Order: sequence, then C-alpha cells, then structure tokens
Amino acid sequence: MQQSSPLPTDAHRAPGTPAAMVPIHGLHHFAWRCRDSEETRAFYEDLLGLPLVHVIKADRVPSTGEYCPYVHIFFQMRDGSSIAFFDLGDDVAALPSPNTPAWVNHIALRVDTVDELLAAKARLETAGVEVLGITDHHIIHSIYFFDPNGIRLELTTPTVSADEMKALAGHAHDDLAQWTQEKRARRAATSQAQGSGVATATAPAAAGAPDGAP
Repeated sequence: MQQSSPLPTDAHRAPGTPAAMVPIHGLHHFAWRCRDSEETRAFYEDLLGLPLVHVIKADRVPSTGEYCPYVHIFFQMRDGSSIAFFDLGDDVAALPSPNTPAWVNHIALRVDTVDELLAAKARLETAGVEVLGITDHHIIHSIYFFDPNGIRLELTTPTVSADEMKALAGHAHDDLAQWTQEKRARRAATSQAQGSGVATATAPAAAGAPDGAP
C-alpha cells in the first residue's frame, strides 16, 4: 500500500518558511441560518432526501460564550458531509448580501447522471418549487432553485471525462492569471474614465442575473 508523504518537519524547513498545511480531506459541513428548523427539515429531508442525523440545542455559543439560545441541525449527504442550519428561535432568515447578485452565492450538490438531474427537477417542480435549467456549463449540467431560507441551491452532474478535467486543471493557474490581468486593466480604465468625467458601464444589479449567468 502506498503511504502518503510525511509533512515537513522543522528540521527540513528553511528559516522563515511556514510549516506545511495539514491535509484537508473534504467538507465536513456547511452551516447557514434558517428561519424555522421544521420548515427547513421538511425541505431537506422530505423533499431532497437528506436525512436529519444530528441536533444540537444550547443556550450559549461554544466558541464565543455569548448567550443566544439556538438549535443546530445537520442533514447528511452520501459522502458523509452535511448541510447544517442554525435556528435562533426568532423566525428570521439570513438576509441576502446587498452588494452581490442573487445568482452568485450558492451551494452545489452532485448527483450521478443527467437522468437523475431530470428526475430531481420533476420532483421539485411537482412540489411547487421553481427550477431554472437544465443549464449546460460545458463540464457539468445543472439545475437551480431556492430553499425556504432564500439559499440558492444547485444540483449538478459531471458531463466530461476525468482526462478532460485534468487537462483543464493543467492551465487553471494561467487562466486565473489572465483574468487578474484583465480585471486590473478594466479597473484602471474605469478609474481613468471617471477621473476624466466619461461615463462607464456599471456592474449588474444585485437583484438580477446578466445573460449567461450561472
């Protein structure tokens, strides 16, 4: 059996070099605020099929010690990771980010096939959930919808081979460097135009999505 390489020790590091990061193996849970824990449970467990596996009830926040009675609920996916929610008992959901378009922040969950994606879309629509898609992102196909707390969810399935994804990973840093250069150039041009009083295009409003948005 092939063993993973040990982490560098202090004896192997040059002076001033930070210690290597420990391996991060995957998502344990993603947590968000919900309006009502039972409403959220009905959506994630009864509709999406993610079982409720753990409930924490407390009056004080363990990390800060502040007084804030809450319940913390966990819904488990098949890889062992979870989506979790805090119900603070006030029937208030987290507000959307005021400076971010509604299509940007979302959670993407994987299903195995396009047929399963179609089946999920049909089930959601039968339950009265508005669904966008199927959307072809070239490497994945996806559908989009909102949960009762206003969180945008994506169900997605890969549609290309592992070799194609490996090829894309091979130039990912170059792609990012190109975007960073383009962004700096646009910001410099915008600053120059604003300084000279020339009108420039603005970013899309947070309430809507531009053509071609995910």
